[in-house]
Amino acid sequence: MPTPRRPATEAEAAALASGIRLRIIRLTSFEAMTNKELAERLGRDPATTLHHVRRLVETGFLVPDEPRRGARGAKEIPYRSTGLSWTLENDDTQAVPVGQAMLEAYLAEMGEADPAEVDTSRLVFQVEPAEVAEFKSRVAELLDEFASRPRSPGAERTAIYVSIYPSR
Repeated sequence: MPTPRRPATEAEAAALASGIRLRIIRLTSFEAMTNKELAERLGRDPATTLHHVRRLVETGFLVPDEPRRGARGAKEIPYRSTGLSWTLENDDTQAVPVGQAMLEAYLAEMGEADPAEVDTSRLVFQVEPAEVAEFKSRVAELLDEFASRPRSPGAERTAIYVSIYPSR
């Protein structure tokens, strides 16, 4: 069943227009993480990370889990992604373009990846506009299908970045 999509609000688009926020959403998609854990994982200052986490909570992209006690007994709040970002249409005609942030997040994640584990493909084709629309639709259907599959605990996570653009 395809995921119903809707346009992002201005606040949602602004929240998503940050590569670091997109990475936070991805990191919390399968497991809740505290601000401290996110800051360590991203190599960022905890105060800066907290600013981004709060913005994502305000706009509905993250929700706090039950507080827990950290190693030294301090109260820690883990956050989990709501999956909202997958249901939004984000075109770069909005006041705040999201595509650039997606590219930034992708490049940062690729910079951390082992090149031997990356499967990269590139294709240029020349077809009529209706066939390009068909291609986009079929890619979207495939992505929706895999996004809606049940999660397999313990399975390896796999990420994909798709960009369709004119080849001039």
